[in-house]
Amino acid sequence: MFSTDLIEAARSSKAWPFQEAQRLAKRFRDGKRAQDGTIEPVLFETGYGPSGLPHIGTFQEVLRTTLVRKAYEIVAADREGNPAPTRLVAFSDDMDGLRKVPDNVPNQAMLTEHLGKPLSRIPDPFEKFESFAAHNNAMLRDFLDRFEFDYEFVAASDRYNTGAFDDALKNVLRHNQAILDIMVPTLRAERAATYSPIMPISPVTGVVLQVPVEVVDADAGIVRFTDEDGSVIEQSALGGMAKLQWKVDFAMRWVAQGVDYEMYGKDLTDTGVQSGRIAKVLGGRKPEGLIYELFLDANGEKISKSKGNGLSIEEWLTYGSEESLGHYIYSNPKSARQLHVGVIPRAVDEYWQFRASIPDQPVEKQLGNPAWNLLRVKDASGAQPPVGAGDTLPVTYGLLLNLVGVLGAEADREQVWSYLANYVEDARPEAHPDLDVLVGKALAYNRDFVAPTLQKRAPEANEASALRALDARLADVPADMAAEDLQTIVYEIGKDEAHGFESLRDWFRAQYETLLGSAQGPRMGSFIALYGVENTRRLIAEALAR
Repeated sequence: MFSTDLIEAARSSKAWPFQEAQRLAKRFRDGKRAQDGTIEPVLFETGYGPSGLPHIGTFQEVLRTTLVRKAYEIVAADREGNPAPTRLVAFSDDMDGLRKVPDNVPNQAMLTEHLGKPLSRIPDPFEKFESFAAHNNAMLRDFLDRFEFDYEFVAASDRYNTGAFDDALKNVLRHNQAILDIMVPTLRAERAATYSPIMPISPVTGVVLQVPVEVVDADAGIVRFTDEDGSVIEQSALGGMAKLQWKVDFAMRWVAQGVDYEMYGKDLTDTGVQSGRIAKVLGGRKPEGLIYELFLDANGEKISKSKGNGLSIEEWLTYGSEESLGHYIYSNPKSARQLHVGVIPRAVDEYWQFRASIPDQPVEKQLGNPAWNLLRVKDASGAQPPVGAGDTLPVTYGLLLNLVGVLGAEADREQVWSYLANYVEDARPEAHPDLDVLVGKALAYNRDFVAPTLQKRAPEANEASALRALDARLADVPADMAAEDLQTIVYEIGKDEAHGFESLRDWFRAQYETLLGSAQGPRMGSFIALYGVENTRRLIAEALAR
Protein backbone atom coordinates (compact mmCIF):
# COMPACT_ATOMS: atom_id res chain seq x y z
CA MET A 1 0.00 0.00 0.00
CA PHE A 2 1.14 3.53 -0.78
CA SER A 3 1.00 6.36 1.73
CA THR A 4 -1.39 9.27 1.26
CA ASP A 5 1.54 11.67 1.02
CA LEU A 6 3.14 9.64 -1.77
CA ILE A 7 -0.11 9.40 -3.76
CA GLU A 8 -0.84 13.12 -3.45
CA ALA A 9 2.71 14.00 -4.50
CA ALA A 10 2.50 11.61 -7.47
CA ARG A 11 -0.72 13.19 -8.72
CA SER A 12 0.94 16.62 -8.98
CA SER A 13 4.54 15.64 -9.77
CA LYS A 14 6.28 17.28 -12.73
CA ALA A 15 8.67 14.33 -13.23
CA TRP A 16 8.10 12.91 -16.71
CA PRO A 17 7.00 9.34 -15.69
CA PHE A 18 4.34 10.86 -13.45
CA GLN A 19 3.26 13.38 -16.09
CA GLU A 20 2.68 10.43 -18.41
CA ALA A 21 0.85 8.53 -15.68
CA GLN A 22 -1.35 11.53 -14.92
CA ARG A 23 -2.45 11.75 -18.57
CA LEU A 24 -3.27 8.06 -18.57
CA ALA A 25 -5.19 8.38 -15.29
CA LYS A 26 -7.39 11.07 -16.86
CA ARG A 27 -8.44 8.51 -19.49
CA PHE A 28 -9.60 6.17 -16.73
CA ARG A 29 -10.91 8.53 -14.05
CA ASP A 30 -12.77 5.70 -12.38
CA GLY A 31 -10.37 2.94 -13.35
CA LYS A 32 -10.37 0.83 -16.50
CA ARG A 33 -13.67 -1.02 -16.54
CA ALA A 34 -14.48 -4.36 -18.13
CA GLN A 35 -17.88 -4.98 -19.72
CA ASP A 36 -19.18 -6.38 -16.44
CA GLY A 37 -18.12 -3.20 -14.60
CA THR A 38 -15.16 -4.68 -12.76
CA ILE A 39 -11.81 -2.91 -12.79
CA GLU A 40 -9.26 -4.55 -15.09
CA PRO A 41 -5.53 -3.90 -15.46
CA VAL A 42 -4.37 -1.02 -17.61
CA LEU A 43 -2.32 -2.53 -20.44
CA PHE A 44 1.13 -1.18 -21.31
CA GLU A 45 2.83 -2.52 -24.44
CA THR A 46 6.30 -2.42 -25.98
CA GLY A 47 7.16 -3.68 -29.46
CA TYR A 48 10.13 -5.65 -30.74
CA GLY A 49 11.12 -6.49 -34.32
CA PRO A 50 12.93 -9.86 -34.13
CA SER A 51 14.85 -9.43 -37.39
CA GLY A 52 17.84 -8.70 -35.15
CA LEU A 53 19.06 -9.24 -31.61
CA PRO A 54 17.74 -7.10 -28.72
CA HIS A 55 19.68 -3.85 -28.37
CA ILE A 56 19.87 -0.69 -26.30
CA GLY A 57 16.74 0.69 -28.01
CA THR A 58 14.80 -2.37 -26.87
CA PHE A 59 16.03 -1.87 -23.32
CA GLN A 60 15.24 1.83 -23.17
CA GLU A 61 11.69 1.33 -24.45
CA VAL A 62 10.90 -1.40 -21.92
CA LEU A 63 12.56 0.53 -19.08
CA ARG A 64 10.83 3.83 -19.81
CA THR A 65 7.47 2.09 -20.22
CA THR A 66 8.03 0.32 -16.90
CA LEU A 67 8.81 3.64 -15.21
CA VAL A 68 5.48 5.04 -16.43
CA ARG A 69 3.72 1.85 -15.37
CA LYS A 70 5.17 2.11 -11.86
CA ALA A 71 4.20 5.78 -11.68
CA TYR A 72 0.65 4.99 -12.81
CA GLU A 73 0.24 2.38 -10.07
CA ILE A 74 0.74 5.20 -7.55
CA VAL A 75 -1.13 7.97 -9.36
CA ALA A 76 -4.24 5.78 -9.84
CA ALA A 77 -4.06 3.99 -6.47
CA ASP A 78 -7.40 3.42 -4.76
CA ARG A 79 -8.59 5.11 -1.57
CA GLU A 80 -6.90 2.51 0.60
CA GLY A 81 -3.58 3.11 -1.15
CA ASN A 82 -3.58 -0.15 -3.11
CA PRO A 83 -1.69 0.05 -6.42
CA ALA A 84 -3.74 0.41 -9.59
CA PRO A 85 -3.68 -2.93 -11.48
CA THR A 86 -1.46 -2.98 -14.57
CA ARG A 87 0.06 -5.36 -17.13
CA LEU A 88 3.04 -5.01 -19.44
CA VAL A 89 3.13 -6.93 -22.72
CA ALA A 90 6.34 -7.27 -24.72
CA PHE A 91 5.04 -7.87 -28.25
CA SER A 92 7.26 -9.47 -30.90
CA ASP A 93 6.27 -8.78 -34.51
CA ASP A 94 7.65 -12.10 -35.73
CA MET A 95 5.19 -12.42 -38.63
CA ASP A 96 7.03 -9.62 -40.40
CA GLY A 97 8.80 -10.65 -43.61
CA LEU A 98 12.60 -10.73 -43.60
CA ARG A 99 13.63 -7.76 -45.76
CA LYS A 100 17.41 -7.89 -45.33
CA VAL A 101 19.86 -10.46 -43.99
CA PRO A 102 21.55 -9.04 -40.85
CA ASP A 103 25.32 -8.72 -41.01
CA ASN A 104 25.93 -10.23 -37.58
CA VAL A 105 24.40 -13.70 -38.01
CA PRO A 106 25.76 -16.97 -39.47
CA ASN A 107 24.40 -18.93 -42.46
CA GLN A 108 23.74 -15.84 -44.54
CA ALA A 109 23.30 -17.78 -47.78
CA MET A 110 20.52 -19.83 -46.19
CA LEU A 111 18.77 -16.72 -44.91
CA THR A 112 19.03 -15.12 -48.35
CA GLU A 113 17.00 -18.03 -49.74
CA HIS A 114 14.20 -17.16 -47.30
CA LEU A 115 13.99 -13.41 -47.87
CA GLY A 116 10.42 -12.16 -47.75
CA LYS A 117 9.10 -15.00 -45.58
CA PRO A 118 7.75 -14.42 -42.06
CA LEU A 119 10.56 -14.42 -39.50
CA SER A 120 8.78 -17.18 -37.61
CA ARG A 121 8.91 -19.45 -40.69
CA ILE A 122 12.62 -19.11 -41.47
CA PRO A 123 15.13 -21.65 -40.09
CA ASP A 124 17.32 -20.47 -37.24
CA PRO A 125 20.76 -19.55 -38.65
CA PHE A 126 22.21 -20.34 -35.21
CA GLU A 127 20.68 -23.85 -35.45
CA LYS A 128 19.37 -23.75 -31.88
CA PHE A 129 15.64 -23.02 -32.24
CA GLU A 130 12.79 -23.92 -34.53
CA SER A 131 12.99 -20.58 -36.37
CA PHE A 132 14.98 -17.37 -36.69
CA ALA A 133 12.22 -15.54 -34.79
CA ALA A 134 12.15 -18.19 -32.06
CA HIS A 135 15.89 -17.63 -31.53
CA ASN A 136 15.56 -13.86 -31.32
CA ASN A 137 12.42 -14.08 -29.19
CA ALA A 138 14.33 -16.30 -26.75
CA MET A 139 17.12 -13.73 -26.71
CA LEU A 140 14.55 -11.02 -25.96
CA ARG A 141 13.10 -12.95 -23.03
CA ASP A 142 16.57 -13.70 -21.65
CA PHE A 143 17.43 -10.04 -22.12
CA LEU A 144 14.34 -8.80 -20.25
CA ASP A 145 14.73 -11.41 -17.52
CA ARG A 146 18.34 -10.37 -17.02
CA PHE A 147 17.12 -6.93 -15.99
CA GLU A 148 14.25 -8.40 -13.94
CA PHE A 149 11.45 -6.72 -15.87
CA ASP A 150 7.91 -7.78 -15.00
CA TYR A 151 6.25 -8.52 -18.35
CA GLU A 152 4.19 -10.94 -20.44
CA PHE A 153 5.64 -12.08 -23.75
CA VAL A 154 3.34 -12.19 -26.79
CA ALA A 155 4.41 -13.32 -30.27
CA ALA A 156 2.53 -12.14 -33.36
CA SER A 157 2.96 -15.60 -34.92
CA ASP A 158 1.05 -17.16 -32.05
CA ARG A 159 -1.81 -14.68 -32.37
CA TYR A 160 -2.02 -14.98 -36.16
CA ASN A 161 -1.51 -18.74 -36.47
CA THR A 162 -3.92 -19.77 -33.69
CA GLY A 163 -6.70 -17.53 -34.96
CA ALA A 164 -6.58 -15.24 -31.93
CA PHE A 165 -6.40 -12.29 -34.32
CA ASP A 166 -9.01 -13.65 -36.76
CA ASP A 167 -11.87 -11.43 -35.57
CA ALA A 168 -9.57 -8.42 -35.68
CA LEU A 169 -8.50 -9.35 -39.24
CA LYS A 170 -12.11 -9.62 -40.34
CA ASN A 171 -12.65 -6.16 -38.85
CA VAL A 172 -9.78 -4.85 -40.98
CA LEU A 173 -11.26 -6.46 -44.11
CA ARG A 174 -14.64 -4.86 -43.41
CA HIS A 175 -12.95 -1.47 -43.21
CA ASN A 176 -10.51 -2.11 -46.05
CA GLN A 177 -11.57 0.89 -48.12
CA ALA A 178 -11.64 3.28 -45.16
CA ILE A 179 -8.08 2.24 -44.29
CA LEU A 180 -7.01 2.72 -47.91
CA ASP A 181 -8.51 6.21 -47.81
CA ILE A 182 -6.27 6.99 -44.83
CA MET A 183 -3.09 5.42 -46.14
CA VAL A 184 -3.00 5.98 -49.92
CA PRO A 185 -2.72 9.80 -49.74
CA THR A 186 0.40 9.37 -47.58
CA LEU A 187 2.20 7.13 -50.12
CA ARG A 188 4.24 7.75 -53.24
CA ALA A 189 2.35 6.96 -56.46
CA GLU A 190 4.35 3.79 -57.16
CA ARG A 191 3.79 2.45 -53.66
CA ALA A 192 0.12 3.45 -53.63
CA ALA A 193 -0.49 1.38 -56.77
CA THR A 194 0.34 -1.88 -54.98
CA TYR A 195 -0.60 -1.00 -51.41
CA SER A 196 -3.04 -3.16 -49.50
CA PRO A 197 -3.77 -3.06 -45.74
CA ILE A 198 -3.51 -6.83 -45.71
CA MET A 199 -0.57 -8.77 -47.11
CA PRO A 200 -1.39 -12.36 -48.10
CA ILE A 201 1.21 -15.08 -47.75
CA SER A 202 1.89 -16.90 -50.99
CA PRO A 203 0.72 -20.53 -50.87
CA VAL A 204 3.54 -21.35 -53.33
CA THR A 205 6.62 -19.52 -51.98
CA GLY A 206 5.56 -18.66 -48.42
CA VAL A 207 6.59 -15.03 -49.00
CA VAL A 208 4.64 -12.13 -47.48
CA LEU A 209 3.31 -10.43 -50.63
CA GLN A 210 3.11 -6.70 -51.27
CA VAL A 211 0.31 -6.86 -53.87
CA PRO A 212 -3.14 -5.34 -54.38
CA VAL A 213 -5.77 -7.43 -52.61
CA GLU A 214 -9.49 -7.70 -53.30
CA VAL A 215 -11.74 -8.45 -50.36
CA VAL A 216 -14.09 -11.22 -51.48
CA ASP A 217 -15.91 -11.93 -48.21
CA ALA A 218 -14.88 -9.96 -45.16
CA ASP A 219 -16.97 -11.98 -42.71
CA ALA A 220 -15.43 -15.22 -43.97
CA GLY A 221 -11.97 -13.67 -44.27
CA ILE A 222 -11.61 -14.48 -47.98
CA VAL A 223 -9.36 -12.38 -50.24
CA ARG A 224 -8.21 -12.54 -53.89
CA PHE A 225 -4.81 -11.54 -55.27
CA THR A 226 -2.29 -12.30 -58.01
CA ASP A 227 0.66 -14.38 -56.84
CA GLU A 228 4.27 -13.89 -57.93
CA ASP A 229 3.90 -16.46 -60.73
CA GLY A 230 0.92 -14.60 -62.20
CA SER A 231 -1.73 -17.01 -60.92
CA VAL A 232 -4.88 -15.56 -59.36
CA ILE A 233 -5.34 -16.92 -55.85
CA GLU A 234 -8.44 -16.86 -53.70
CA GLN A 235 -7.75 -17.89 -50.12
CA SER A 236 -8.42 -17.12 -46.47
CA ALA A 237 -6.55 -14.31 -44.78
CA LEU A 238 -7.11 -15.95 -41.41
CA GLY A 239 -5.16 -18.47 -39.36
CA GLY A 240 -1.72 -17.21 -40.34
CA MET A 241 -2.38 -16.94 -44.09
CA ALA A 242 -1.81 -13.16 -44.13
CA LYS A 243 -0.02 -10.38 -42.31
CA LEU A 244 -1.13 -6.77 -41.92
CA GLN A 245 0.92 -3.82 -43.09
CA TRP A 246 2.96 -2.29 -40.26
CA LYS A 247 0.80 0.78 -39.55
CA VAL A 248 -2.38 -1.26 -39.85
CA ASP A 249 -0.95 -4.02 -37.69
CA PHE A 250 0.02 -1.47 -35.03
CA ALA A 251 -3.56 -0.17 -34.92
CA MET A 252 -5.13 -3.62 -35.08
CA ARG A 253 -3.27 -4.94 -32.06
CA TRP A 254 -3.98 -1.76 -30.08
CA VAL A 255 -7.68 -2.43 -30.61
CA ALA A 256 -7.62 -6.24 -30.41
CA GLN A 257 -5.58 -6.37 -27.22
CA GLY A 258 -6.94 -3.23 -25.57
CA VAL A 259 -3.58 -1.47 -25.34
CA ASP A 260 -3.76 1.68 -23.22
CA TYR A 261 -0.17 2.95 -23.36
CA GLU A 262 2.65 2.51 -25.88
CA MET A 263 5.60 4.81 -26.51
CA TYR A 264 7.75 4.96 -29.64
CA GLY A 265 10.61 6.91 -31.17
CA LYS A 266 10.45 10.17 -33.06
CA ASP A 267 11.10 8.29 -36.31
CA LEU A 268 7.66 6.65 -35.90
CA THR A 269 5.76 9.91 -35.38
CA ASP A 270 3.93 9.54 -38.70
CA THR A 271 3.21 5.89 -37.95
CA GLY A 272 1.57 6.92 -34.69
CA VAL A 273 -0.64 9.45 -36.45
CA GLN A 274 -1.84 7.09 -39.19
CA SER A 275 -2.19 4.11 -36.84
CA GLY A 276 -4.24 6.25 -34.48
CA ARG A 277 -6.64 7.14 -37.30
CA ILE A 278 -6.89 3.49 -38.32
CA ALA A 279 -7.56 2.43 -34.73
CA LYS A 280 -10.51 4.81 -34.67
CA VAL A 281 -11.86 3.31 -37.91
CA LEU A 282 -11.58 -0.13 -36.32
CA GLY A 283 -13.71 0.99 -33.39
CA GLY A 284 -10.95 1.62 -30.88
CA ARG A 285 -8.72 4.51 -29.93
CA LYS A 286 -5.07 5.33 -29.97
CA PRO A 287 -3.27 4.56 -26.69
CA GLU A 288 -1.59 7.22 -24.63
CA GLY A 289 2.14 7.33 -25.18
CA LEU A 290 5.36 9.27 -25.24
CA ILE A 291 7.23 10.10 -28.45
CA TYR A 292 10.88 9.98 -27.44
CA GLU A 293 13.93 11.42 -29.16
CA LEU A 294 16.56 9.13 -30.66
CA PHE A 295 20.12 8.68 -29.47
CA LEU A 296 23.04 10.21 -31.38
CA ASP A 297 26.62 9.01 -31.71
CA ALA A 298 29.74 10.84 -30.49
CA ASN A 299 29.63 13.08 -33.59
CA GLY A 300 25.99 14.03 -33.06
CA GLU A 301 24.79 11.83 -35.93
CA LYS A 302 21.79 9.52 -35.82
CA ILE A 303 22.71 6.03 -34.70
CA SER A 304 22.38 3.45 -37.48
CA LYS A 305 22.55 -0.34 -37.19
CA SER A 306 24.06 -0.59 -40.67
CA LYS A 307 26.76 1.99 -39.87
CA GLY A 308 27.53 0.38 -36.54
CA ASN A 309 27.99 3.79 -34.92
CA GLY A 310 25.90 3.00 -31.87
CA LEU A 311 26.66 1.56 -28.46
CA SER A 312 25.42 -1.88 -27.54
CA ILE A 313 24.09 -3.06 -24.18
CA GLU A 314 27.10 -5.38 -23.90
CA GLU A 315 29.51 -2.50 -24.49
CA TRP A 316 27.87 -0.31 -21.86
CA LEU A 317 27.86 -3.13 -19.31
CA THR A 318 31.53 -3.83 -19.99
CA TYR A 319 32.44 -0.35 -18.75
CA GLY A 320 29.48 0.69 -16.60
CA SER A 321 26.77 -0.75 -14.36
CA GLU A 322 23.16 -1.66 -15.14
CA GLU A 323 22.03 1.15 -12.85
CA SER A 324 24.11 3.72 -14.72
CA LEU A 325 22.55 2.68 -18.02
CA GLY A 326 19.11 3.05 -16.50
CA HIS A 327 20.07 6.46 -15.13
CA TYR A 328 21.25 7.67 -18.52
CA ILE A 329 18.09 6.44 -20.24
CA TYR A 330 15.81 7.93 -17.58
CA SER A 331 16.87 11.51 -18.22
CA ASN A 332 15.28 13.78 -20.84
CA PRO A 333 13.44 11.28 -23.08
CA LYS A 334 12.26 14.14 -25.30
CA SER A 335 15.78 15.44 -25.93
CA ALA A 336 18.26 13.87 -28.35
CA ARG A 337 21.35 12.70 -26.46
CA GLN A 338 24.72 11.35 -27.45
CA LEU A 339 25.30 7.71 -26.64
CA HIS A 340 28.93 6.62 -26.57
CA VAL A 341 31.43 5.21 -24.09
CA GLY A 342 32.53 8.68 -22.99
CA VAL A 343 29.23 9.31 -21.19
CA ILE A 344 29.50 6.19 -18.99
CA PRO A 345 31.74 7.40 -16.11
CA ARG A 346 29.61 10.45 -15.40
CA ALA A 347 26.41 8.37 -15.60
CA VAL A 348 27.80 5.95 -13.00
CA ASP A 349 28.69 8.70 -10.53
CA GLU A 350 25.50 10.68 -11.09
CA TYR A 351 23.40 7.59 -10.37
CA TRP A 352 25.10 7.06 -7.01
CA GLN A 353 24.84 10.75 -6.15
CA PHE A 354 21.09 10.66 -6.76
CA ARG A 355 20.73 7.38 -4.84
CA ALA A 356 22.54 8.74 -1.80
CA SER A 357 20.34 11.84 -1.74
CA ILE A 358 16.97 10.03 -1.59
CA PRO A 359 16.49 9.86 2.24
CA ASP A 360 17.16 13.59 2.67
CA GLN A 361 14.65 14.63 0.00
CA PRO A 362 10.98 15.43 0.61
CA VAL A 363 8.69 12.98 -1.14
CA GLU A 364 7.85 15.35 -4.01
CA LYS A 365 11.57 15.63 -4.82
CA GLN A 366 12.08 11.88 -4.60
CA LEU A 367 9.57 11.35 -7.40
CA GLY A 368 11.85 13.28 -9.76
CA ASN A 369 14.97 11.47 -8.59
CA PRO A 370 16.15 9.02 -11.29
CA ALA A 371 17.57 6.60 -8.73
CA TRP A 372 14.28 6.51 -6.78
CA ASN A 373 12.39 5.61 -9.96
CA LEU A 374 14.95 3.00 -10.99
CA LEU A 375 14.98 1.35 -7.56
CA ARG A 376 11.19 1.02 -7.73
CA VAL A 377 11.46 -0.99 -10.95
CA LYS A 378 12.76 -3.93 -8.90
CA ASP A 379 11.16 -3.11 -5.53
CA ALA A 380 7.59 -4.41 -5.56
CA SER A 381 7.06 -3.81 -1.84
CA GLY A 382 5.64 -0.30 -2.22
CA ALA A 383 8.00 0.83 0.55
CA GLN A 384 8.87 4.50 0.77
CA PRO A 385 11.71 5.05 0.13
CA PRO A 386 12.48 1.93 -1.93
CA VAL A 387 14.98 -0.70 -0.88
CA GLY A 388 18.56 0.52 -1.40
CA ALA A 389 17.78 4.23 -1.14
CA GLY A 390 20.57 6.14 0.57
CA ASP A 391 23.29 3.61 -0.25
CA THR A 392 26.63 5.19 -1.14
CA LEU A 393 29.89 4.25 -2.78
CA PRO A 394 33.02 4.92 -0.69
CA VAL A 395 34.90 5.86 -3.88
CA THR A 396 33.51 7.55 -6.99
CA TYR A 397 33.90 5.84 -10.34
CA GLY A 398 35.81 8.87 -11.59
CA LEU A 399 38.32 8.59 -8.76
CA LEU A 400 38.58 4.86 -9.35
CA LEU A 401 39.39 5.51 -13.01
CA ASN A 402 42.10 7.97 -12.02
CA LEU A 403 43.65 5.42 -9.69
CA VAL A 404 43.59 2.69 -12.32
CA GLY A 405 44.94 5.12 -14.89
CA VAL A 406 47.99 5.79 -12.74
CA LEU A 407 48.48 2.08 -12.06
CA GLY A 408 48.56 1.40 -15.81
CA ALA A 409 46.97 -0.98 -18.30
CA GLU A 410 48.46 -4.04 -16.55
CA ALA A 411 46.76 -3.29 -13.21
CA ASP A 412 44.55 -6.02 -11.78
CA ARG A 413 41.69 -6.23 -9.30
CA GLU A 414 43.86 -7.31 -6.37
CA GLN A 415 46.23 -4.40 -6.90
CA VAL A 416 43.36 -1.90 -7.01
CA TRP A 417 41.91 -3.24 -3.77
CA SER A 418 45.31 -2.92 -2.10
CA TYR A 419 45.19 0.81 -2.79
CA LEU A 420 41.54 1.07 -1.78
CA ALA A 421 42.65 -0.05 1.68
CA ASN A 422 44.20 3.43 2.07
CA TYR A 423 40.79 5.02 1.69
CA VAL A 424 37.98 2.56 2.33
CA GLU A 425 37.06 1.05 5.67
CA ASP A 426 37.01 -2.76 5.60
CA ALA A 427 38.38 -2.73 2.05
CA ARG A 428 37.30 -6.18 0.90
CA PRO A 429 35.29 -7.05 -2.23
CA GLU A 430 32.79 -9.00 -0.10
CA ALA A 431 32.15 -5.96 2.09
CA HIS A 432 31.63 -3.63 -0.90
CA PRO A 433 30.14 -5.69 -3.75
CA ASP A 434 28.89 -2.67 -5.74
CA LEU A 435 32.36 -1.12 -5.59
CA ASP A 436 33.94 -4.42 -6.60
CA VAL A 437 31.75 -4.52 -9.71
CA LEU A 438 32.98 -1.05 -10.61
CA VAL A 439 36.61 -2.03 -10.04
CA GLY A 440 36.23 -4.55 -12.86
CA LYS A 441 34.50 -1.97 -15.06
CA ALA A 442 37.23 0.60 -14.36
CA LEU A 443 39.98 -1.84 -15.27
CA ALA A 444 38.26 -2.56 -18.60
CA TYR A 445 37.58 1.12 -19.32
CA ASN A 446 41.18 2.05 -18.55
CA ARG A 447 42.57 -0.79 -20.66
CA ASP A 448 40.48 0.05 -23.72
CA PHE A 449 40.11 3.83 -23.62
CA VAL A 450 42.32 5.55 -21.03
CA ALA A 451 45.72 3.87 -21.09
CA PRO A 452 46.15 4.14 -24.88
CA THR A 453 45.58 7.91 -24.76
CA LEU A 454 47.36 8.98 -21.57
CA GLN A 455 50.11 11.53 -22.10
CA LYS A 456 51.77 13.15 -19.11
CA ARG A 457 53.36 16.46 -20.09
CA ALA A 458 56.25 18.25 -18.46
CA PRO A 459 55.21 21.06 -16.08
CA GLU A 460 55.72 24.74 -16.91
CA ALA A 461 58.05 26.70 -14.64
CA ASN A 462 55.32 28.02 -12.33
CA GLU A 463 53.66 24.59 -12.28
CA ALA A 464 56.94 22.96 -11.31
CA SER A 465 57.30 25.48 -8.49
CA ALA A 466 53.84 24.56 -7.19
CA LEU A 467 54.51 20.83 -7.50
CA ARG A 468 57.72 21.21 -5.48
CA ALA A 469 55.74 23.09 -2.83
CA LEU A 470 53.15 20.32 -2.78
CA ASP A 471 55.86 17.70 -2.43
CA ALA A 472 57.42 19.60 0.49
CA ARG A 473 54.09 19.82 2.29
CA LEU A 474 53.36 16.12 1.69
CA ALA A 475 56.76 15.21 3.15
CA ASP A 476 55.55 16.48 6.53
CA VAL A 477 52.06 14.93 6.68
CA PRO A 478 51.09 11.58 8.22
CA ALA A 479 50.36 8.75 5.76
CA ASP A 480 46.75 8.55 6.96
CA MET A 481 45.89 12.25 6.69
CA ALA A 482 42.22 12.76 5.81
CA ALA A 483 41.30 13.59 2.21
CA GLU A 484 39.75 16.94 3.20
CA ASP A 485 42.95 18.01 4.99
CA LEU A 486 45.00 17.04 1.96
CA GLN A 487 42.59 19.00 -0.23
CA THR A 488 43.16 22.06 1.96
CA ILE A 489 46.90 21.80 1.33
CA VAL A 490 46.26 21.61 -2.43
CA TYR A 491 44.05 24.71 -2.24
CA GLU A 492 46.59 26.68 -0.23
CA ILE A 493 49.35 26.04 -2.74
CA GLY A 494 47.14 27.01 -5.66
CA LYS A 495 46.17 30.25 -3.96
CA ASP A 496 49.76 31.19 -3.22
CA GLU A 497 50.52 34.11 -5.56
CA ALA A 498 54.17 33.00 -5.70
CA HIS A 499 53.16 30.28 -8.17
CA GLY A 500 51.39 32.64 -10.55
CA PHE A 501 48.14 30.77 -11.24
CA GLU A 502 45.34 33.00 -12.54
CA SER A 503 42.79 30.64 -11.00
CA LEU A 504 42.61 27.44 -9.00
CA ARG A 505 41.29 25.77 -12.12
CA ASP A 506 44.68 26.29 -13.79
CA TRP A 507 46.40 24.65 -10.82
CA PHE A 508 44.06 21.67 -10.88
CA ARG A 509 44.53 21.24 -14.64
CA ALA A 510 48.29 21.33 -14.18
CA GLN A 511 48.11 18.45 -11.69
CA TYR A 512 45.82 16.40 -13.92
CA GLU A 513 47.96 16.84 -17.02
CA THR A 514 51.38 16.38 -15.38
CA LEU A 515 50.60 13.74 -12.75
CA LEU A 516 47.65 11.81 -14.25
CA GLY A 517 48.02 12.42 -17.98
CA SER A 518 44.43 13.58 -18.53
CA ALA A 519 42.64 16.87 -19.06
CA GLN A 520 40.23 16.24 -16.20
CA GLY A 521 40.53 14.57 -12.86
CA PRO A 522 39.32 14.10 -9.29
CA ARG A 523 39.57 16.15 -6.12
CA MET A 524 43.29 15.81 -5.59
CA GLY A 525 42.93 15.46 -1.84
CA SER A 526 40.82 12.35 -2.39
CA PHE A 527 43.24 11.03 -4.98
CA ILE A 528 46.27 11.51 -2.72
CA ALA A 529 44.50 9.77 0.16
CA LEU A 530 43.56 6.88 -2.14
CA TYR A 531 46.85 6.53 -4.00
CA GLY A 532 48.95 7.20 -0.94
CA VAL A 533 51.10 10.15 0.11
CA GLU A 534 54.44 8.54 -0.74
CA ASN A 535 53.15 7.23 -4.08
CA THR A 536 51.92 10.71 -4.94
CA ARG A 537 55.33 12.17 -4.08
CA ARG A 538 56.86 9.70 -6.56
CA LEU A 539 54.44 10.91 -9.23
CA ILE A 540 55.54 14.48 -8.53
CA ALA A 541 59.21 13.49 -8.76
CA GLU A 542 58.60 11.82 -12.12
CA ALA A 543 56.81 14.92 -13.41
CA LEU A 544 59.60 17.23 -12.29
CA ALA A 545 62.18 15.00 -13.98
CA ARG A 546 60.58 15.32 -17.43
